[in-house]
Amino acid sequence: MDSTIPASSIERQVSSPAAKFTVALVGNPNTGKSTFFSALCGVPARIGNYPGVTVEKKIGKYRDSQGTVTVVDLPGTYSLSARTPDEMVSVDVLLGRQADVAHVDVIVAIVDATNLERNLYLFTQLRQLNRPIVLVLNMWDRMQAEGRTIEVDELSRRLGVRVVAVSASRSQGIDEAKKMIRQVAGEPHATAASLFPPILEGEVNELSQWLRETADIELQPFLVERLIFDIGGAHASELARRPKLSELPARLAQIRERLAVAGQKVPALETRERYKWIRSQLAGIASVPDEQSRSLSDRIDQVLTHRVWGFLMFGLIMFAIFQAITSGTVWAMDWITGSLQSWLVSGVESLLAPGTLRSLVNDGIIAGVGSVIVFLPQILMLFFFIGLLEDCGYMARAAFVMDKLMTKLGLSGKSFLPLMSSFACAVPGIMATRVIEDRRDRMVTILIAPLMSCSARLPVYVLLVTAFVPQVSWLGGWIGLQGSVLFAMHLVGLAVAVPVAWLLKKFFFPGDVPPFVMELPSYKVPSPRVVFYRVWERAEAFLTRAGTLIFCTAVLVWAAGYFPGDHRPLNELTRKIEQAQAQAAESAEADASTEKSLDGLPLDGLPLEVLTAQRRQLSGQLIEQSLLGRSGKLIEPVVKPLGWDWKIGVGVIASFPAREVIIATLGTIYSLGGDVGEEDEGLRAAIVRSRWPDGRPVYTLPVALSIMVFFALCAQCAATLMVIKRETNSWRWPVFTFFYMTALAYVAALLTYQVGTLILGAMA
Repeated sequence: MDSTIPASSIERQVSSPAAKFTVALVGNPNTGKSTFFSALCGVPARIGNYPGVTVEKKIGKYRDSQGTVTVVDLPGTYSLSARTPDEMVSVDVLLGRQADVAHVDVIVAIVDATNLERNLYLFTQLRQLNRPIVLVLNMWDRMQAEGRTIEVDELSRRLGVRVVAVSASRSQGIDEAKKMIRQVAGEPHATAASLFPPILEGEVNELSQWLRETADIELQPFLVERLIFDIGGAHASELARRPKLSELPARLAQIRERLAVAGQKVPALETRERYKWIRSQLAGIASVPDEQSRSLSDRIDQVLTHRVWGFLMFGLIMFAIFQAITSGTVWAMDWITGSLQSWLVSGVESLLAPGTLRSLVNDGIIAGVGSVIVFLPQILMLFFFIGLLEDCGYMARAAFVMDKLMTKLGLSGKSFLPLMSSFACAVPGIMATRVIEDRRDRMVTILIAPLMSCSARLPVYVLLVTAFVPQVSWLGGWIGLQGSVLFAMHLVGLAVAVPVAWLLKKFFFPGDVPPFVMELPSYKVPSPRVVFYRVWERAEAFLTRAGTLIFCTAVLVWAAGYFPGDHRPLNELTRKIEQAQAQAAESAEADASTEKSLDGLPLDGLPLEVLTAQRRQLSGQLIEQSLLGRSGKLIEPVVKPLGWDWKIGVGVIASFPAREVIIATLGTIYSLGGDVGEEDEGLRAAIVRSRWPDGRPVYTLPVALSIMVFFALCAQCAATLMVIKRETNSWRWPVFTFFYMTALAYVAALLTYQVGTLILGAMA
């Protein structure tokens, strides 16, 4: 492409750079920084969080002819004005103060070539860090299509840095960028001249001296300058907590007052001088067509950002995505939980005799891994759509359309998609909060996402609604009571999320709601490479980070349900039954013309179905004797006010790895086996027959409603809690989520049972 720096400029002789070095990618949101990162490094990238904060750390590597280059992709930002600890991470990485990231040798600044003036604001701050810089003019193909021109060589000369034009989405100019990064790493760099009047430089020098004398702190001039410019900044707040620097806020206020008296008011001074310098550098070398016709993006936005049509289009798109996440992944989830797990379990049963090892592998390891992998289809589907929406440019419009509605909850429009996705599963929903830049909005969205009624709660609802809610209907059968209750259960969490979000904003994440300012990028055809990388990264992050914790939790719950207890009679009975089944199968194969049933096959003088019933009964007795059963009996006094007995308590505890496990647990407790489903008539009959010692039925309509309300609001999902830990980089928030949701669920279930019982008593 003819848009790169001439070869003579690129191939100058320079000192040999180190074989290995580190590069930091920095840029505004929507400049294609992640696309450029993917084009440089490909897959896989190492994804995590910086210690103590929620900022994502993405590190990749690539090799060139001289060695390996490590690339750190920093979060998108409009400036280095760090107002929160999260935002301070980018500054710390660039200054080499982040312990878990290597010293940055080269800064690669990514800018949108179609919006150069605004994008160069961040560049003017980066140049003050006194690090080698490569300026990447991305989206060059789009700039040329719009009839714009930029004299790249002259821009490089004026700015004093290497400049390369690329189209990252098409992988054009990437090789030139790699060459330039390697060369810049071996070149000396000059100190950038100040853009500000002498009075500010004097204040910076004076403040630097005061910091040295007062607290023996030596700060780079850029950081001292930021202390003055960033009113309420994170760096100033951090320093002010030191005993010797308690006077820092007052001293900064005095400096700003003196500057204001001199006609250099902060923060207007910084904005004015930086843009003044940018315009002078671009004068005569960046041009646009004399007459700019209305772009296709503008015409599309007339519909997609309209206050009525835009909302309707958004609703249709979200409905299609929601249907794809729920209905479109059912076959894959069923295959994982059905065919794949059944095949693995059968293989283990053919290799291992009944006993502890087989139970560990089948009920602990395979079931534990299955509880992780079963979420993968929904995660892949969700992030496939997020990748499409972000890369085509629609995600910014969606946030704009929904912002007015979400602001009433104290959130932003970007919170809508993660919350909606959580109705399918909170795990991908919480992971989708990565699209929310504001830390407070992101944290509140994470903490209320588990309140959305995910698909894992549905088996509990179906079992109890069909067993205890009367089959009453109205309007000729169009509206039924059972369907209405099922619908209401899905709305319980949504209704509760509104006051919870308000309380979290008020007491845990206080502060003014930031103004909604968002750049609307031009529409473009999504890049398959970018979408693929995004899906791959999120899937890998889930399986490698959250998956290990979920798996460990599932194994621990298995152990609690297995030990202590003498499983030898059960194992012997299982062995005999499997032998009989194998003999029957061989007999059926030998006489293919005759259909034979295993039921009624005599074994030790008893039909096979009798022995199977005995095995189920033994399983129920063993789980009652286990740590899990004992825990259920231990908490019975606590759950009895909810109308529950110890068996329901065991089901609740056992369902911690995944809510739907309660169905299998109840099936085992009631001696029906762990392979029953929510529509199993035997399980429904068993819970209907269940009685207290005094003969009263355990399950009534108020009890059923109490259980459903509890599951609608509780945090019975290890996967969700582990993903919260990963996304917040702290155990504090999953623990907080577990306790606040459990307390909320308990109180709501208590009120439901007690009030429901009073109403039924009054109606009797």
